[in-house]
Amino acid sequence: MDAVLLLIMAASGLSAVSSQVRRQYHFVYDWKNMPEAQKYCREKYTDLATIDNMEDVKMLNNTVDRSKVSELQYFWIGLYDDVNSWRWSLSDTSFYRDGETEFRLWKTGQPNNANSSQYCTGMYDGQWEDFDCESHFKSVCMDVRGLNVTFVLITTLMNWTEAQSYCREHHTDLASVRNTAENQQVNDTVPAGQKAWIGLFRDSWKWSDGSSSSFRHWYERQPDNSDGKDACVTSDFGRDGKWWDDVCDKKRPFICYIAMTTKQVIKVRLETKDSSLDLNDPAVMEQMLKEVQQRLKDQGVKGDVKLSWRKQADGKVFHEEEEETKKKKKTRRKRDEI
Repeated sequence: MDAVLLLIMAASGLSAVSSQVRRQYHFVYDWKNMPEAQKYCREKYTDLATIDNMEDVKMLNNTVDRSKVSELQYFWIGLYDDVNSWRWSLSDTSFYRDGETEFRLWKTGQPNNANSSQYCTGMYDGQWEDFDCESHFKSVCMDVRGLNVTFVLITTLMNWTEAQSYCREHHTDLASVRNTAENQQVNDTVPAGQKAWIGLFRDSWKWSDGSSSSFRHWYERQPDNSDGKDACVTSDFGRDGKWWDDVCDKKRPFICYIAMTTKQVIKVRLETKDSSLDLNDPAVMEQMLKEVQQRLKDQGVKGDVKLSWRKQADGKVFHEEEEETKKKKKTRRKRDEI
């Protein structure tokens, strides 16, 4: 298989069937709260709008019917703050058994998401609270040696990011707490009545359709979570489509999108040094697709590009060329060289 894969990687622009998604936006001028708008978009279109770049922003600004938004210019888009998206600084899955990444011991009423900076976790008298990540506390690091975990109190006051960097440099990471026994161990290291950072944090802003787009177009000083419940996002067409965080229960018009897929079929000719290799073997074809996908990525191809092999009428993807065809091509190449 290596001979085939090397040939593919040496060629440029190879693919079988590529599919790249483009979004066609639709403004909906009915008033709905964000969950209702999301449900509507998923039933009638694809989802609430995901916005990838300034070209999308400009297009939306040019498309909105301003005669219908003279009184209200805020539209729901698909970005939302997943207040429950807490995860541990140490992401190594081998460190956690089933259910241990979900262990929580929040203080009553926590996390309260009181402002947009409260996405880091500290321990206070054995219970957890969300705090402003810029607060300066002591911190608890951990040393992981196989199945053994040791917790270490760091008395230097640092914000959460500084504490994470320190723990990763001098230990394994900020403390992950997988069960009540470990929570007690961590609590035993922290002086009573004092706060200390642990490794739980919230990576919260997500798109409704699951897109990984990191593009943001916030208005100045946004998001600010001024109501303590601002977990959804609107685009303000009175301010060039800038984004504001807002309470999800408010009624707003909204923007949906439908996924538009373009396809391109390219014929691929392969040569192998191993005559016993079956190019129609599903495992072989899957591995070749992975190699091609990586090649496209290395060449800077962006977007949601999906590859698949196109089967012919007999159900196969690849066929051997007839010997006569090969001879004709060989003769043609010789003539070109003369």
